[in-house]
Amino acid sequence: MKKLARNWRKSRDENSSLPTWEDPSLDDSRPMDTQEQEELVRSLERTQAQQSLLWRRVFAGLLFCYAAFQVYSIYQQATSPWELRYHAYFMEDMSSWMVISADWVAVLACSMAIMGLLHNSKQYRPLIWYSCFAGLALAVFWLYYMLRMSRFRWDVLWLPFGPLSGAGLSLYVDHLLIESSEEVRKLRGYIGRTQKGDCLDH
Repeated sequence: MKKLARNWRKSRDENSSLPTWEDPSLDDSRPMDTQEQEELVRSLERTQAQQSLLWRRVFAGLLFCYAAFQVYSIYQQATSPWELRYHAYFMEDMSSWMVISADWVAVLACSMAIMGLLHNSKQYRPLIWYSCFAGLALAVFWLYYMLRMSRFRWDVLWLPFGPLSGAGLSLYVDHLLIESSEEVRKLRGYIGRTQKGDCLDH
């Protein structure tokens, strides 16, 4: 009886044990054939394209919301000057048209970043850089007037750094997605060279 129990435990342990690399049917070290390599690269290309489109739309949507808020600020300043608190802080140092102009520059900076993100091409990519330059000029403008105040207003720090942060973030996201695309493209190039080498061998 003890011998039977021992044999049963041994067979159960063998069945429940994890497969090892010695199992030829489960060997992951075998080289992939050309068709498997092609399918893997296509899958990576599809995934990368989907992820790129998703993240570009997400950040473009955030920038669009900020630009829409700035358009609202422009409307309020044009129809009811200095009614908004974050504009009223500058009432003594700036004229109304300067505030409106600065807000339009913010809208322009966001629009350029949005176009650069959504049009994933070399032709539109410089627009993100132009957005950074516009955001930088805007940051200098607002900070100059904020530092002239009798008391620094931390609650309006988004005025100088909002568009600049959005443009910088867009540039970073664009760089990461381009880098990811280049990696997949390199892999495609390796596969192509391997296939060409196989054809020459035959």
